Amino acid sequence: MNAPFVVRSFFLSLLMSSAVITVYAEDKTTSYVPAHISEEIPQASLQGTGSFRWFGLHIYDASLWSLPEGYKPESDKPQKFALDLAYARTLYGSKIAEASIDEIEKLKLGTPEKRERWLTQMKAIFPDVKQGTHITGIYLPKEAARFYLNGKLLGEIRDAEFAHAFFAIWLDKKTTAQSLRSKLLGSKAGVN
Repeated sequence: MNAPFVVRSFFLSLLMSSAVITVYAEDKTTSYVPAHISEEIPQASLQGTGSFRWFGLHIYDASLWSLPEGYKPESDKPQKFALDLAYARTLYGSKIAEASIDEIEKLKLGTPEKRERWLTQMKAIFPDVKQGTHITGIYLPKEAARFYLNGKLLGEIRDAEFAHAFFAIWLDKKTTAQSLRSKLLGSKAGVN
């Protein structure tokens, strides 16, 4: 066998294997859309994913599902989207609600009275979670936030101001989780 043929065969094999890897990677970004998300957002696609850690402890993995053009936080036209949190550890629902209110307060959203009402509403909806539990929040622009537990409807809070404040925890430019925000928004939003 001559050397140029072997080299050409090697590079052709390498090129073909990288094409397979690229196709697999592409398929991963347009992966299976959970049924409850596709029912809420029929053309949903995965915009970005990231992990949240607190003092090194892995708390959850987050996935942002949006319309194909992507969720853009600075857009004049608010869009429906889904934020799925896959928990990595056991947490009480009441603590999740309290941590959410703490983050909303840091963002200076809502009045103290509204935050107290929102806390009560979240405590009534959010269950205790364990490793592998998914809570999905659906943003309904200018209407509400709807919540699912492992694909089953938990309830909703019909308050447009709450919905904006709740999802601002992850997506507002002043969030305390900037790295996670960048990963969730990804290239579709023009965020690096």
